[in-house]
Amino acid sequence: MLALAFYVSVPLTLAGIAFYALLAVYSERKVAAFIQDRLGPMEVGPRGILQTAADILKLLQKENIVHTAADRPLFLMAPVVVFAAVFAGFAVIPWGAGGAVVPIELGLLFVIAIVSVDVVGLMMAGWASNSKYALIGAVRSVAQIVSYEIPAGAALLAAVVVYGTLDLDRMCYLQGSYAEVPLAFWGGLFDVSGVGGLPAWGVIRYPHLLIAFGVYFVASLAENNRAPFDMPEAESELVAGFHTEYSGFRFAVLFLAEYAGMLLVSLLAAVVFLGGWNSPLPNLQILSFAERVALSGNPVGQLQHLQFHQLTTGAAGMASAFLWGTFWLMLKAIALVFVQMWIRWTWPRLRADQLMKLCWKYLTPIAFGCILLSIAFRMLEVYG
Repeated sequence: MLALAFYVSVPLTLAGIAFYALLAVYSERKVAAFIQDRLGPMEVGPRGILQTAADILKLLQKENIVHTAADRPLFLMAPVVVFAAVFAGFAVIPWGAGGAVVPIELGLLFVIAIVSVDVVGLMMAGWASNSKYALIGAVRSVAQIVSYEIPAGAALLAAVVVYGTLDLDRMCYLQGSYAEVPLAFWGGLFDVSGVGGLPAWGVIRYPHLLIAFGVYFVASLAENNRAPFDMPEAESELVAGFHTEYSGFRFAVLFLAEYAGMLLVSLLAAVVFLGGWNSPLPNLQILSFAERVALSGNPVGQLQHLQFHQLTTGAAGMASAFLWGTFWLMLKAIALVFVQMWIRWTWPRLRADQLMKLCWKYLTPIAFGCILLSIAFRMLEVYG
């Protein structure tokens, strides 16, 4: 049964990512046009809505060129490595209560580890292209990604300390919108055990995680080579960066990997900091907005020992809760993707020295400071 669910979910996830990328590219063009006071694509389909589909068809029909000076095996393998690393990260994302394709207790560690493999693919693409522009772009990209993994990982570790788990689904449960525990920071001033309470999301329950969330979000822009951290793809200097020599389907795969990476880091941010699949709205008696969980009566200091009990009963109720959870998680992630697009067309590109200075001089110390605050909050919860 689990094997069947796995083999069904893989093509569904792949199709979902492709559909998302189609909409995201069109949306980014329109967002850029709005910010720059122009119209964007308008010719293909109503208001240009089919322009991206036409571009995809064009890419699929183009010849896949491998020039004679390239290292052919590595050149052909690189796009596969880059996309596979990003695609594998979606396996542990909990779309609803217990809704991860591969539910593992070390889900967050798995995402961090597997996504870092795309560095290998990027270096392969630049080196195998045997082009100075592609190689310089790859070296820049690898240096940037490896550097910004430090503040991004430290920001996530700040959340892990207060949650006491690496399980992404369990993190969502701990941020249940109306869990039977008081908000730790506010000293129980707001009770979130009933309708009218505050959502128990990480950034609300532990306010210093709002800073950690900001550090992670900025670092995720750099890890995805998104502006203002797009030095590896600086068109005025490097033509196109590490993918300069790619064309046709393989270029489309690299392009798809970039937009899939934008969605993955947004989903991870939503799960760790913004309540995951939990709704910000209270449940009504006639309409369930999301899965609700009841925590045992253990004190706050024993959160790691809490047992979770699903209140939704029956197959229909579980399906409804899962769909609502997916809706809320995707809504949060799409909002973060929009912010990434907004930033791209607002901020100018940083210089290489500014990029590294921001990482090592500012983001990394702030992220480690958040870890120290998380340790302090955790000790207060456990020892009072």
